[in-house]
Amino acid sequence: MFTQTLIALTLVSPPKAPAPVCTLAGPPIEARWSGPIPPASAAEAPLRMVADVPLPGSATRFDYQSLESASGRLFISHMGAGQLVVFDVRAGRVIGNLDGFPTVTGVLAVPAEHRAYASATGDHAVVVVDDSTLQIVARVPGPRFPDGIAYAPGERRVFVSDESGGRDFVIDATTNTVVAQVELGGEAGNTQYDAGSHCVIVAVQTANQLAVIDPATATIVRRITFDKAVRYPHGFYIDAPHRLTFVSGQESGTLGVLDLRTLQLRQVLPIGGDPDVLAFDPSLGRLYVAAESGVVAVFEERDGSLGQLGWYRAPKAHSVAVDPATHRVYLPLANMSGHPVLRVLVPSDSH
Repeated sequence: MFTQTLIALTLVSPPKAPAPVCTLAGPPIEARWSGPIPPASAAEAPLRMVADVPLPGSATRFDYQSLESASGRLFISHMGAGQLVVFDVRAGRVIGNLDGFPTVTGVLAVPAEHRAYASATGDHAVVVVDDSTLQIVARVPGPRFPDGIAYAPGERRVFVSDESGGRDFVIDATTNTVVAQVELGGEAGNTQYDAGSHCVIVAVQTANQLAVIDPATATIVRRITFDKAVRYPHGFYIDAPHRLTFVSGQESGTLGVLDLRTLQLRQVLPIGGDPDVLAFDPSLGRLYVAAESGVVAVFEERDGSLGQLGWYRAPKAHSVAVDPATHRVYLPLANMSGHPVLRVLVPSDSH
């Protein structure tokens, strides 16, 4: 009787879905470039300012932003003030200014977990926020200098760049505990999840590499090394549907377009000095690359390559976000006449 019951239960139990496989694994490869680098566009970017919205806090540096599209909440790291600003892009106003984030750098909204994760470098910790109540629910210590953040949905794991520590910390989103540390062999730049390959990719800036991590095993399964055309990769963006990665070289002031099918560079383009944050509007095919030098380079993706549309200039405009529903572009500016503002722009050439 017991055996029959066990067999019956086994038969009716649904099969467990297989975990997604990281498909970029393979031997180390060099992404070479022997072609020309075109001159920078002399055109003004096709952007029109809508408003400068006053932001709370001191006239100090901002860093990463992350938009939760469903709720319209834009999380903005106010690094110099140690605060996380929450801006409602639909209402056009600030709805929260959260304390407890000393020297905050990276931030990522993860709707699947109903959480936002922020890198509080002053606390050497990742701070976890409930995205509806805006209350801090956990602090995860460990990284020396936490920065970029990515989320692997299949494993429900959060990957955090430890820039000066040369590691990626892996956090279990269900328990808010560190479950692994991935040694990178150099300083960590940004970390991104590639939905097309189910891999986590991290820039190893001092090694001039991208390291590919299998999120299930938390191990590096491939290294992609750039030549001198793209030096010191820090910020990058993955256009998963088109199998492209846009990688900014901080020392070279260039943008490499990496084909994720061939793992070779398709283009190298000029951008502003000391580039940092990238944002992409998939429906318009617009890429924004913001730089510490106060330049936002704007590109349009066409048939797997980028065309230069122009440069937009604003003081210290090194952080950028875009709302794909409205195509509005958001630039937090630290000091405009002694006060921080969120500059809101729209494409001036879209229909």
